[in-house]
Amino acid sequence: MKNRKKKKTVIIVAAAFALLAAAGTAALRNHGRSAGAGKGTEAMTAPVARQDISSRLSSSGVLKPRNSYQVSSLVEGEITSADFEVGDQVEKGQVLYRIDVSNMEEEMKSAQNSVERAARNLEDAQKDYSRAQGRFNDGVFRSGDSGYIKKIYIKAGETVTSGTKIADIEDDSVMRLKVPFLSAEAAAIGAGSAALATLSSTGEQIPGTVTAVSAKDETLTGGRIVRYVTIEAANPGGLTTEQSATATVGDYSSSLEGTFSPVVETILSADLPDSVTVEQLLVSEGDYAAKGTPIFRFDRESADKLMRSFREKLDSAKDAMDSANNKIQSTKNSMNNYTITAPISGTVIRKNMKAGDKITSKTSGDGAMAVIYDLSSITFSMSIDELDVSKVKAGQTVEITAEAAGDAAFQGIVENVSLESTNNNGITTYPVSVTVKDPKGLLPGMNVNGKILLEESKNALVIPAASLMRGNVVYVKDPSVKEAKGEVPAGFREVTVETGIMNDEQVEVTSGLSEGDEVYLVQGFDSAPGSESMGEEMAIDL
Repeated sequence: MKNRKKKKTVIIVAAAFALLAAAGTAALRNHGRSAGAGKGTEAMTAPVARQDISSRLSSSGVLKPRNSYQVSSLVEGEITSADFEVGDQVEKGQVLYRIDVSNMEEEMKSAQNSVERAARNLEDAQKDYSRAQGRFNDGVFRSGDSGYIKKIYIKAGETVTSGTKIADIEDDSVMRLKVPFLSAEAAAIGAGSAALATLSSTGEQIPGTVTAVSAKDETLTGGRIVRYVTIEAANPGGLTTEQSATATVGDYSSSLEGTFSPVVETILSADLPDSVTVEQLLVSEGDYAAKGTPIFRFDRESADKLMRSFREKLDSAKDAMDSANNKIQSTKNSMNNYTITAPISGTVIRKNMKAGDKITSKTSGDGAMAVIYDLSSITFSMSIDELDVSKVKAGQTVEITAEAAGDAAFQGIVENVSLESTNNNGITTYPVSVTVKDPKGLLPGMNVNGKILLEESKNALVIPAASLMRGNVVYVKDPSVKEAKGEVPAGFREVTVETGIMNDEQVEVTSGLSEGDEVYLVQGFDSAPGSESMGEEMAIDL
């Protein structure tokens, strides 16, 4: 790779040397002829003067808006409104397009129904889990009814599964009597009516209450049409299922007698989600079991398995609820896509679709529905050489000109120095983003030239760039010098100077010269031996 290390002895010449010579000629003084390198030449000089000097980096670029956006659709359908036009100023969030959303209504309704079902299932699962904690967490199966245990069907060591018959339970403290009344009379009897049951065997009367009246007509022997009336009566202590009785309700009497039965007469079955092993029976036949009374104990492993089953059902219900909520949210998001809003504030520069147009997968892929430019500011990119990029910082001033704007000058500011470099023919450059402060009269797409102000000095001692030679040497007019030195004719004294700011045409001298000194100008030079010219870099070596 070429060595392009800059030295203070290198003078950067941006234009052709002929232009530099012409620029220097304006300030030259003719001091006659003197002998130099065996030839008669006219020495060209320039005065050391005080003036402002600055150093700039120059590059061209193309203007573009600060931000731009191509409006597109994520859904298909007919555009129902598009209330904007090219040239309109739009604000971020402003509605640009509305698309027919009717095809999403059924999907939303279905999603809402799914959420409602999932909510009910979750509520049931939570209740089941809570009940299971109370019933099974301690490894005990409890009765779900109240009554006397008439018969037990299980024993220790057996496996009980869902639906297994555990015991017969009955409660004869309240007895039920079901007797027929003539249909017309039964229709006049209402639930809650007072009743009187008369025992067929003894004639003893027992008070009771009507709890139900059948609406179904039935025919008895002899063609009598009846309806059955159910009466419940407290057992005074002697009623059994073997006894029968007739009944009266007000002025109406039953057509036949009926037989008593316990109000509670049920089979206690296992309502378990999984099988368990009976470890110990906790009741005996004849015992009274209230609702919640422990019936048998099962082993710990079975208890853990049961609770795990309920937890899994609860977790599954929660997952279903989450899934339903996600579905309705995704449906809402999809419905939101049917309203297209401006993603940025700016100016509409293109409108490709209007109300009534249909958006399909093909049309949405053909291009933007509309294009918006944010013209609040305009930017362009400058390509800066790797040797100079370290001098560029955010906030530096940029002088901008545009051929399309005539002689108008604009100010800009460096916004960002990118690290994403580009290498072309061994030359690496970095893009520098510049924002135009007041872009009035400029439009996106215009070509501009920018000059970044790196540094400047006011009222500095300045010499032409063509007078500074290798080693920071300058030749100052001195008639006492009688001999020429190389290409420098007699009458010039060698002076080593310290330099400051340099640009294409001038060099700031910080020490070694005084205002008014006359310095020798090189009338023509090539790259010094051993050095290389890179781009527009040249070295003067005499």
